[in-house]
Amino acid sequence: MNHRVIDVIDYDPRWKDIFEIEKELLVNAIGSNAISIEHIGSTSVEGLVAKPVIDILIEVTSLKKLDASSNKIVALAYLVKGENGISARRYFQKVGKQRTHHLHAFQTGDLNLMRHRAFKAYLIAHPLVSSAYGQIKKAAMYNSDNNINRYMALKNEFIEKHEKIAIAWFSD
Repeated sequence: MNHRVIDVIDYDPRWKDIFEIEKELLVNAIGSNAISIEHIGSTSVEGLVAKPVIDILIEVTSLKKLDASSNKIVALAYLVKGENGISARRYFQKVGKQRTHHLHAFQTGDLNLMRHRAFKAYLIAHPLVSSAYGQIKKAAMYNSDNNINRYMALKNEFIEKHEKIAIAWFSD
């Protein structure tokens, strides 16, 4: 079995441009159902180390409409992954030798929209927390033996703690 290599690399300023190119393609594919298409995750936080995968948050008016137009997203080389473990989410992975993009779509009003936005904003506003997160990500990479579940588990305590703080901070 040929499994993915988990590679956490230094921040790359090109990630913003890669997101913008993909955003245009997604705007055309999803149309007016898309209220917002945002760059989220570690690649959206300047200076933060990350796996070189662009995470994209899509807020839609209707998940049913998104499901009906998913063939247009598939045409952009994405796999449709359904909820993929998070209720009321639509998840897509751009495929190739290595994954390059993950789409996380939620309907307006879903609390996951705020959770993602809060964590990103919190990391940007708190460089020491962002730096600590980067160190945890690097350690997780070295200690995961390319097992994505182990990698995620090694970051989980930090994310859960700081996500709660971020949501409270963001909501003020």
